[in-house]
Amino acid sequence: MPDPLSLNVQHLKASETIAIATEARRRKAEGEEVYDLSVGEPDFDTPALVAEAGIQAIRKGHTRYPPNIGLAELRTAIGSQLARLSGGRAVNPDNIVVSSGSKQALFNTCFTLFGPHDRVLIPAPAWVSYPQIVHLCRAEPVMVPGDIEWGLKVSVRDLDQHYSKLTKGLILCSPCNPTGSVYTLSELRAIAEWARKHDVWIISDEIYRRIHYGQGPAPSVLDLPDELLERTVVIAGASKAYAMTGWRIGAALAPTHVAKKIAALQSHTTTGANHPAQWAAAAAFGDPKVEEDISRMVAAFRKRRDYIVNRFRAEAPGVEFVEPHGAFYFFFRVDGIRERDPIGSAEFCAQLMQDEGVALVPGAAFGDDRWVRLSYAASQQTIEAGLDRVLRFIDRLAAVPAASNA
Repeated sequence: MPDPLSLNVQHLKASETIAIATEARRRKAEGEEVYDLSVGEPDFDTPALVAEAGIQAIRKGHTRYPPNIGLAELRTAIGSQLARLSGGRAVNPDNIVVSSGSKQALFNTCFTLFGPHDRVLIPAPAWVSYPQIVHLCRAEPVMVPGDIEWGLKVSVRDLDQHYSKLTKGLILCSPCNPTGSVYTLSELRAIAEWARKHDVWIISDEIYRRIHYGQGPAPSVLDLPDELLERTVVIAGASKAYAMTGWRIGAALAPTHVAKKIAALQSHTTTGANHPAQWAAAAAFGDPKVEEDISRMVAAFRKRRDYIVNRFRAEAPGVEFVEPHGAFYFFFRVDGIRERDPIGSAEFCAQLMQDEGVALVPGAAFGDDRWVRLSYAASQQTIEAGLDRVLRFIDRLAAVPAASNA
């Protein structure tokens, strides 16, 4: 019998989204026709100017250990962009720590702030890694169900219902994965005021901030007054808006004493992020020419979003969904499709893959088995063909009695 593993990993599960994407690739490699609408990865190439900056960094010999906290040039570029996006507010680059992707920045932050007996509120449905990261810190994730009438977002009332004296943190994601919902500035203010009242840390994951279908970037906690940000950490990164998922560059903007501890933690784990990739990211965050690439990608995402929403409204009018205002996800409800014997998300996705060759992510992975996530970070051709099959599958589920569906 194998030795028992550490209590550190007793709650740990592999990422469901990564597992589904891996299975889709396996099926494709074996020659199956698969339409992968599961993965949260832009289908665009990294902007040429950014890629060239990375290539030039290698040619110039920037391949040795970088500074643990990140290149000064990159931290300055990130700080300047965050300041610009939030109306010119002061952002000190010394309070920014660059990590190997925003997931590491999130882990570093949680590991620095939370520990045994702490509770961390997580609005649900939520990205699969949030509760896993909190568990790794030996803290307790507390899922706070969102309100369907409010785009599955949470209110101060919802937070109050799940608050206790052990509550130390709140992980907020806007624009949200998996729903595409976006918190308004007034909603963020109310939540920040609630957090200050209860001495709760806010970790604001803003990796999708630039992918917003309203005017300008999505509202941010950085748009709020300084007095509401004393216990706030902002997570940023290059993966989504700049199509740089494989470059692995993320960052945390934190109060000085927290940033120093995050840097100390990182110095004993990974140390500095990939050196050439940091120079590429410095171009992404700092060169105004890259803004044209962002605008082009967001416009394409908006077109895809509109296409999916319009088709669901026209062809599946009884299916409830969250209309996305940011990110590149479409979250729809499946438990009401079949009148008898309601279907759960895991069964829906497994049967859809088997019958139609389309990969989606079950909402159970995000904490709610009634829903399914479709990613439109895929080509228009893939979206159209995949959506044909999804809607056909929904029609079949709705039309055939459950007893005959086996």
